[in-house]
Amino acid sequence: MTSSKASSLAEKSPAADVGPADVERDDPDAEFGGHEARKVLERKLLRKLDLHMSILIVIYILNYVDRNNAGAARLRGFQDDLHLQGQEFATLLSILYVGYIIMQIPSNMLLNHIGKPSIHLPVCMMIWGTISILTGITTNFVGALLTRFFLGFVEAAFFPGSLFLLSKWYKRSELGTRTALLYCGNIISNAFGALIASGILDGMGGKLGRAAWRWLFYIEGALTVFVALCALFVLPDFPATTHRWWLGEDERRLAMRRMEEDAGVGDEAETETGGHAAGLWLALKDWKVWWMAFAMTSQVVALSFNAYFPTLSATMGFDPTVTLLLCAPPFVFTAIVAFVVSRHSDRTGERFYHIAIPIFGGIVGFIIAICTMNTAARYVSLFLMAQSYAGFVVLYTWVSNSFPRPPSKRAVAVALVNAFSQLGNVAGSYVWPSAWGPTYRNSYAICIATAGCAIVMCYIFKLHLAHLNRLLDKEEADKGVKEKGFRYLL
Repeated sequence: MTSSKASSLAEKSPAADVGPADVERDDPDAEFGGHEARKVLERKLLRKLDLHMSILIVIYILNYVDRNNAGAARLRGFQDDLHLQGQEFATLLSILYVGYIIMQIPSNMLLNHIGKPSIHLPVCMMIWGTISILTGITTNFVGALLTRFFLGFVEAAFFPGSLFLLSKWYKRSELGTRTALLYCGNIISNAFGALIASGILDGMGGKLGRAAWRWLFYIEGALTVFVALCALFVLPDFPATTHRWWLGEDERRLAMRRMEEDAGVGDEAETETGGHAAGLWLALKDWKVWWMAFAMTSQVVALSFNAYFPTLSATMGFDPTVTLLLCAPPFVFTAIVAFVVSRHSDRTGERFYHIAIPIFGGIVGFIIAICTMNTAARYVSLFLMAQSYAGFVVLYTWVSNSFPRPPSKRAVAVALVNAFSQLGNVAGSYVWPSAWGPTYRNSYAICIATAGCAIVMCYIFKLHLAHLNRLLDKEEADKGVKEKGFRYLL
């Protein structure tokens, strides 16, 4: 009898020993209520993230407006009131990129270390808005030079910081669309920034005894500070550090699980070794980071037409007001194309051709502009040039995708590539001398060469990532792993 009872207990013991851990192994989504409940929760999480991250688009618009308003102010007395001579105005424009390049990597390293983008980014934004306001009270070249340098110094935190923040919340299959939406802030500022500045300059001249260009800096700087105050309460931190009231604990855990599943390993403790500063060395010694930095720099030179877009539009022979109005449609078109291309790139998991085809379209636009001075043809060429930004947006996404872990390396890689590529803006400012106008054939030829170089470099990068994927396939086959793990997007 006793033996029978013992036997019965022994038979029942496996079932009796099944606990929550065993259930979770059988169903990894058990803590979220099962697979279907997780899908519902995931959709809810993405809706919340998209809503709150959308403020980054507004910030990016203001980032570019504050950076570029000196060009608009020049038309209304900025240069004369400050008694600028020779190359002093050009120096004011270029000095911004010195601070911008210097601070991107340290800023992202600090952001990764403190883990509080909801504080880091808005505080930097308040500072640059204040500096923009102070530009309006400058009275000489030295004062303007200092404000422009420190403006770039502080603005450097925003774009690489935003890319890093997005990469901490969104999977690689979702990141392209969100990067495109963020970059639309830049594109929209190109389309309407000059028109907004024109409205301020026309309406505020002489108010309270201040010149119109001073009001431009006052108003746009004050608007930046106001949006920064709002961002303090809207932006999330990283999944491991955020405690926002609008994000439930189950949603925060799901966010961390999503990132772990996307890369095949956790985002923090499992990948960080040697402290956060180790990410700097990991990025600096990885040739792939430098390869992408040079590829992006080459494409930035090809996009240098952006700063001279009103000048190129003016070659069609219309008056200044019509010329400014004609600048908007190509960039509105570009914003739509960038969103569609990035979304399709995310859905298909393909990167290279989504980069190369829009850039090649830009090359076709350059060729048309070289071949004819016909008004309609040149306007079509402006559309083709502008839409090459769609490939540039996917290129940014590819950088974030290709250096997934550890986060400290990704933070430096994103910042280094973006900072280094700003050298393209410095070089690009010398690509469009007035002496080459109105045809600008030499300028377009340079853009064709640099855009072609970017495509070739991206193709070589694609071949290398494909090789790395084959090595991962072989490694998993040798270990007998049946479930496919992390793979680079090509």
